[in-house]
Amino acid sequence: MDAFYASIEQRDRPELSGQPVIVGSPPTQRGVVSAASYEARKFGVRSAMPSVTAARLCPKGIFVSPRMARYREESAHIMEILARSSAVIEPMSIDEAYLELTALFDGADPDEKLLCALPLARELKRGIFSERRLTASIGIATNKLLAKLASDFNKPNGLALISERDKVLFLRPMSIRALHGVGKVTAEVLGNAGIQTVGELQDYPGDLRALIGSFGPKLKRFSFGEDDRPLELDDEVKSISSENTFLRDTTDRPVLRACLREQAGEIAAKLKRKQLGAQTVQVKVRYGDFTTLTRQISVEDPLTEVRDIYRLGCVLLAREKLVSRPLRLIGLGVTNLAGYSGRQLYFNY
Repeated sequence: MDAFYASIEQRDRPELSGQPVIVGSPPTQRGVVSAASYEARKFGVRSAMPSVTAARLCPKGIFVSPRMARYREESAHIMEILARSSAVIEPMSIDEAYLELTALFDGADPDEKLLCALPLARELKRGIFSERRLTASIGIATNKLLAKLASDFNKPNGLALISERDKVLFLRPMSIRALHGVGKVTAEVLGNAGIQTVGELQDYPGDLRALIGSFGPKLKRFSFGEDDRPLELDDEVKSISSENTFLRDTTDRPVLRACLREQAGEIAAKLKRKQLGAQTVQVKVRYGDFTTLTRQISVEDPLTEVRDIYRLGCVLLAREKLVSRPLRLIGLGVTNLAGYSGRQLYFNY
């Protein structure tokens, strides 16, 4: 979906249509941005950014409190529309899914199948807009990697197809950050080796394992548009968390921050290993009398970086005034997990 949370707010409140809507805490409070409309994104506003920073970048931004129950309700309606396609569906998050369509189309040539999928893609877009008054962007390709890239290519309200014939040339000018699994650290390592675009990755003559370890061969295949990941139709991993119990109850802020930073690092590493992103961050505290509280915050774009998970944990501690007395335990966790993205026909919706 296109700027899902903000688009729902703009639809439900017509006076917000065309305005720079920022879903999240107001800048007068400790808080972060959960989502931003495309009008606000033009100013550099993004999910997980401190609200005060968003207000500085976009002085005319209109801050709206999140309504997660409303967004989940809307997501259920849209998933029902997708289910009518008879495709196999892998929901990725509240506003994204893969549809595997191979069985719906005959023919041996992959590009012929892709072309056959275009009418269904247009029908889904029309259905979502006519029934829910929201726009979606759809990417069509022979695998998840390319379908995801195609869905992002013409946002908002986009429809893009990446053919097998053209995929290598399509990928060449892209930043390596566009490829699945390439985060900030990997991009820096590759950049230091003179690899900043997918084309430079395609042309690199050396063994990538010397730079980025065992991920190297897979990333090389990704650079040529090859991806054999199947749909994941189970939900085994629902959350990832880390906790620390102190020898003595404490309110020492540096100690608590260091603890949260270490926990965020542990969580981010697990997310990377499982190729997941998180849309909800939760903190847990336990006081000396064993009273236990949890608080959480959700954002629209999946989080994978240590700094973002840590920042939201700190925001929750401060905003909810959870360190009002000494803590026996502090914990950090993430939920609402989504896959962070052989030759099958996929929509990325």
